[in-house]
Amino acid sequence: MTIHTEHPFDTPEDDRDQLRRLRGHVGGAVSLWTAGEGIERAGLTVSSFLVATGDPGRVVGLLHPDSDLLDRLQETGTAVVALLGARDERLADAFAGTMPAPGGPFRLAEWEQTDWGPRALGAQTWAGVRLDPATVHEVGWSVLVEAIVEHVVVGADDTPLVHRRGRYQRPS
Repeated sequence: MTIHTEHPFDTPEDDRDQLRRLRGHVGGAVSLWTAGEGIERAGLTVSSFLVATGDPGRVVGLLHPDSDLLDRLQETGTAVVALLGARDERLADAFAGTMPAPGGPFRLAEWEQTDWGPRALGAQTWAGVRLDPATVHEVGWSVLVEAIVEHVVVGADDTPLVHRRGRYQRPS
């Protein structure tokens, strides 16, 4: 058996997408966007988003064009955007589709139904948002959505879940 110092399946340095590498270096807080109700719920882990203050405040996110969440957000017009904590890696992976979740990712937490969509009870900081349909358009390989913030709850300042360079990080 040979022990390698590098990942055996890594893309060679010269073949790597430099723009994707730049995006990975930016990093950011991990959020969970959820929309819908009952069996019509959908969610997606999103780290490519920002919050714009103003009157009204807005949340801007880059969503996967084939995600159930994008479909549900466009159908309902509302969503919950919740910040995940360091304890939520499993939940983040399940909603990102990178970890199996028998019965679906909504079975991994307890939920309450809000006026904007389902909220994981463990998510202490979250916003209820309403989609601005005029702002939805393709950007690169994603769909940019802009949503008006209608409700905000800022909970305890626990350790955030941060994604950078393809891995979860814990701020020191």
